[in-house]
Amino acid sequence: MFPARYTVFGLCLALTFLFFVLMFAVSVHFFWPFLVFGVLSLIGFRDTRQTRHAVLRNYPVAGHFRFLFEAIRPELRQYFFESNQDGRPFSRERRSMVYDRAKNIEDVLPFGTELDVYDTSHGWVNHSICPKPHGQDDMRVTIGGPDCKHPYSASLYNISAMSFGSLSGNAILALNKGAKAGNFYHDTGEGSVSRYHRQGGGDLVWELGSGYFGCRAEDGTFDAEKFREQAANPQIKMIEIKMSQGAKPGHGGVLPGPKVTEEIAEARGVPVGKDCISPASHSAFSTPLELLDFIVKLRELSGGKPVGFKLCIGHRWEFMAIVKAMLQTGIKPDFIVVDGAEGGTGAAPVEFANRLGTPLRQGLTFVHNCLVGTGLRQDIRIGASGKLISAFDIAGAMALGADWVNSARGFMFAVGCIQSQSCHTNKCPTGVATQDPSRQKALVVPDKATRVTNFHNNTIKALRDFSAAAGLNHPSEFKPEHFYLHEGLREVMPASAALTWLKKGALLDPVHELPGYSTYWAMATAESFEASKSVEAAKTLMHPHRRHH
Repeated sequence: MFPARYTVFGLCLALTFLFFVLMFAVSVHFFWPFLVFGVLSLIGFRDTRQTRHAVLRNYPVAGHFRFLFEAIRPELRQYFFESNQDGRPFSRERRSMVYDRAKNIEDVLPFGTELDVYDTSHGWVNHSICPKPHGQDDMRVTIGGPDCKHPYSASLYNISAMSFGSLSGNAILALNKGAKAGNFYHDTGEGSVSRYHRQGGGDLVWELGSGYFGCRAEDGTFDAEKFREQAANPQIKMIEIKMSQGAKPGHGGVLPGPKVTEEIAEARGVPVGKDCISPASHSAFSTPLELLDFIVKLRELSGGKPVGFKLCIGHRWEFMAIVKAMLQTGIKPDFIVVDGAEGGTGAAPVEFANRLGTPLRQGLTFVHNCLVGTGLRQDIRIGASGKLISAFDIAGAMALGADWVNSARGFMFAVGCIQSQSCHTNKCPTGVATQDPSRQKALVVPDKATRVTNFHNNTIKALRDFSAAAGLNHPSEFKPEHFYLHEGLREVMPASAALTWLKKGALLDPVHELPGYSTYWAMATAESFEASKSVEAAKTLMHPHRRHH
């Protein structure tokens, strides 16, 4: 019997034959339907003989609808089926907030919140019965420790690391022009300073990744003289060593030779058309002590500009080893940027994006506590990044220890991103994350630069109003007790009670038992990122009378 799954293929064959007969017997105009169904019949014959797709072999012709629906599934969900709160990684409501602020449209919410305020993931800040007047503070923070000759006054909200190469030239130019107009900084990403960054004229934070792009020797190592020349650029306000990033911590990368265009090669200091390798780890240092020596070197080569590092927290003893190295040498970075595992990237393996690295809330409080617990916090500023696009996001991060906040995807939305999640295909529909010249033309730089500035200014205004409603004069006054959250299945409580907070100098006491800290502190050593002892050995050291049973 004729298999039912071949029904569509059989109809195509039958209609091809029918229209072939009608074309000669009735009218030549039947040629067109004959052509259509003839082509479909040929496709069906090819489907039954190909070996790559089992679906097409079993369902010739009809099986192609499966691939069609799969291809348009994201658009169907986004435009027809998602509620205002369903979208991932950013909901429709949150994206709309950015779009409205970027367009200078009033971003109000009618009829009340759609959030489930009793959900265990819900957090909030309490308001004051005596709110403060809305001030006109410019919302800035000074970054630069005792050894910094040129401290930088940064906005509380800035553009996080996104490289030219991942983003188009027009997107970089629009972001940088927007940053210049709004007086906030633009992190270059590890792709270094491109012609589009320089053309925009905005303040830059030069991110130095393991590929040392922009100061790279022929063998891929760090070139001090090239760094000195680039760092002298007055646009570059700070230097940020990228240790790891939230979306793919511990992962290197290769930009294939065909994608290394003349413009990308110029920015990165690599040959045109040759594979561009970014290793998983740095070659300029391999221990905490060497990292701090490298920071001193960069600070001297840059003429005393602020130098710090960015990382997503992984093994706790590794960060603590850096802290111990600071105590041992007296060398301190000017800043540390904590990237949460919820951060974004153009492309990352699923396991890395979903299951590797510490989320921002836990990583940020850990870094803050380590610096407080060793008496180093007053000399080191902390930045935070990872899905932070609203005034509440900024306030929450500052309550947990941040001095300022960076955002990548928030500013991508402002410049036109629609969350199509096609960044890795070079087919971005809005010209943001692509190197295709024709697609880039869709992004009109002057218009998008204005939207970038608007988004920043309106978010800062919202932060100012949000702080005033909480009875505070400035967002820096947010403390853990202002930020309420559900911690697991426990009752609602302020972060000051739900999370662990160390007292100043607590880790310097000869004997301490601090859950989540003391064991890892005993494992850390300034001479290596490797643990000096096992978890069990560290616990035994803390409790010498413990015995195995």
